[in-house]
Amino acid sequence: MYNITLIPGDGIGPEIAAAVRKCIDATGVKINWDIQDAGLDTFLKEGNPLPERVLASIKKNKVALKGPTTTPVGAGFRSINVKLRQELSLFANFRPIKSYPGVRSKYANIDLIVVRENIEDLYAGIEFQEGSTEAKELIRFLETKGFSIRPDSALGVKPISIYRSAMIARFALDYARKNNRKKVTAVHKANIMKYTDGLFLATARKVATEYPEIEFEDRIVDNMCMQLVQRPELYDVLVLPNLYGDIISDLCSGLTGGLGTAPGANFGEGLAVFEAIHGSAPKYKGLNKVNPSALILSGVLMLKYIGEEEAAARLERAVSETIKEGKYVTYDLKPDRDDPTAVGTREMAEEIIRKIIK
Repeated sequence: MYNITLIPGDGIGPEIAAAVRKCIDATGVKINWDIQDAGLDTFLKEGNPLPERVLASIKKNKVALKGPTTTPVGAGFRSINVKLRQELSLFANFRPIKSYPGVRSKYANIDLIVVRENIEDLYAGIEFQEGSTEAKELIRFLETKGFSIRPDSALGVKPISIYRSAMIARFALDYARKNNRKKVTAVHKANIMKYTDGLFLATARKVATEYPEIEFEDRIVDNMCMQLVQRPELYDVLVLPNLYGDIISDLCSGLTGGLGTAPGANFGEGLAVFEAIHGSAPKYKGLNKVNPSALILSGVLMLKYIGEEEAAARLERAVSETIKEGKYVTYDLKPDRDDPTAVGTREMAEEIIRKIIK
């Protein structure tokens, strides 16, 4: 029996989390689900979107599966995802990018791994509001160094350390070694940000010398975007600082048809949180409409992590077969999104369960 924290989330989160729980339970793996609420609804009830009890549950159980949560844009509380990663030191964000036949895409046979540093960079959220004492003092200091910055500027700080850069590079290279991947590409903007991105690149290069059997290369992030659209087959495992990793992982998901089949995982020292990388889509809340595949595939990653490889393979195969057949799938997986034969979240999950237990 495994004790695993389940965070349903908000918006469409509770619907897809319920569907995913049923699919995972259908594999026969015995799980005691420790259900913990977090997100916008929790904030409205408790004044805190991520109560300490949620963190305590994950620390105790060591593994969590998380539904999508809402992050206010431009105001309000900061991202729960970012907070979770920082509070639990989940330093590696892992996103496999894989083509599934039946998903509309201009590309086929995509098989990429995006490894994103999760703690540092601009996503650390070290910001100073325009006009604040901190911003004024920082502007004055920067002016002594020859920088001209408008006094009405907000400022952010981009920390990149040797320690974290080495951790994420080693994570990517270890994954490549253990999974027979041939190449790791470090993505950066070291031509402009010579100290921060330069440090990331130099550290990754140094760590790569410990893995002589793995081809190591680097790409400037804007060129990387173009290369992925033009010739994605040239790439295998990508390792990136936090902000670029967030952007590139969504771009890569677009190569395989979108976020509907894009799973994700966050790893720390002895802790792991698995999540779909799409948002909470509140406009679809309660409509039994959205595709549960991304969170189910995150559940596949979770099952592999706890050592249930056979159950993970059956679950992924059931998802893949359901998508390929195209009969019991949600509207976004139909050739015509207005197709009246599209089914809902629950019905697609039920078809996946039928395939698991047949």
